[in-house]
Amino acid sequence: MESVAEAMARLTALATSGTVSTLTAAFVEAGCELALVGGPIRDAFLGRELTDLDFATNAKPDEILRIVTPISSTTWDIGRDFGTIGALVSGERIEITTYRSDEYDRETRKPLVAFGTTIDDDLLRRDFTVNAMALVLPQLTLVDPSGGFDDLVARRLRTPGTPEQSFADDPLRMMRAARFTAQLGFQLAPEVTSAMSALADSIEMISPERIRDEFTKLLSADDPIPGIRTLVETGILDHILPEIPLLIREHDEHGRHKDVYEHSLTVLTKSIAVERERFPDSPPDVIGRLAALLHDIGKPATRSFDSSKVVTFYGHDVAGSRLAKKRLQALRFDNDTISRVCNLIRLHLRFFGYSEGAWTDSAVRRYVRDAGEELERLHILVRSDVTTRNDRKLALMDSAYSDLEARIADIREREEIDAIRPDLDGDQIMTILDVRPGRLVGEARAFLMELRLDEGPLGEKEAEQRLRAWAAGRELS
Repeated sequence: MESVAEAMARLTALATSGTVSTLTAAFVEAGCELALVGGPIRDAFLGRELTDLDFATNAKPDEILRIVTPISSTTWDIGRDFGTIGALVSGERIEITTYRSDEYDRETRKPLVAFGTTIDDDLLRRDFTVNAMALVLPQLTLVDPSGGFDDLVARRLRTPGTPEQSFADDPLRMMRAARFTAQLGFQLAPEVTSAMSALADSIEMISPERIRDEFTKLLSADDPIPGIRTLVETGILDHILPEIPLLIREHDEHGRHKDVYEHSLTVLTKSIAVERERFPDSPPDVIGRLAALLHDIGKPATRSFDSSKVVTFYGHDVAGSRLAKKRLQALRFDNDTISRVCNLIRLHLRFFGYSEGAWTDSAVRRYVRDAGEELERLHILVRSDVTTRNDRKLALMDSAYSDLEARIADIREREEIDAIRPDLDGDQIMTILDVRPGRLVGEARAFLMELRLDEGPLGEKEAEQRLRAWAAGRELS
């Protein structure tokens, strides 16, 4: 938490920067009010980077557009119906919105847009007090009608009005509250938690796309675990990702005291740590994090007992992949993300046979082939899935996987392994066998692929000899 003097110094520097000062001068000349609102004010006091500049004004949308057009390289008015005009000023993307004092249609969740007349009215309709502060320009006057600064100091999340009214207006704010516990390290005020629990089922009124985007933002936090716990404890996740709360009642196959839910959160935490270690300059890997969180959701459906009365979850990798596909489709994730996440879940147990017996080079090639572009993510997931408290076993598993990665690297030096193909393509197969396109060509290609996986590159001459020998006893017409 920055001191007031430090935060105001940062805000003053921002206000006198090229973009903001140019914008301010234009509104002053037009005789209109302008204030920097929301996230940048909050983040200045938290010592975070100041991004996503949002402004509020008493000017109506048409007037905003008239004011900013001369100082902008481009403008857009896709949010005009809600009072928002976007612009690119001095190369920086900004949004300016007319003061609003909306009410919400409780059936459709859409705001009944009503323009306000004062900055206080506008701030009091916002989601949380820490986001309901503004810096009036050019006076540099801080406006805080609901005690947001005190809540920042206390690292407390409250709503400007009653949380029941705020969440009834827009239930997605409940998910945003969970995200802020993760991103900002805030604690929810007791009345906020109570309202989230009481109104949990209202999240179903929100479109899957908005829920997906908010959950993705949560997963992208440095530590999403507090937010996920909040969604589980308030019952909200029961309505958007029920497979996770179901894990609380399942114990792992080794009979340890932890449940599968806690294990899944541990795997997610470990995977984020490995992700940062291996790719420190890359953005958060949502695909890998989704796979880590969902990798064991097939366990409740596959729970059984062996002859020794030990609980087992045979086939939970395949079952989990199917469940993940269904759930991610319901949340409107794109097909590429769904395919990658489900493939990781389906493959996450494959390695555990490695430590039980030596894999041939053929088995290593197949592991790489099946992982495809997800190999690095699979490395992270498998390493993170080992959560035993037995230091010796942990060391053995880590050593075994390091050995596998070393073998992959060794084979990669000797041959093309990341995009394994048969030594002959379809045209060559048809020429050699003198056949037309059809099932036989596919069977021949599959035969050559198996040879490639088993023995490595053969070369075209050897592959042709093998192909002719394979086809000799077959009917080719």
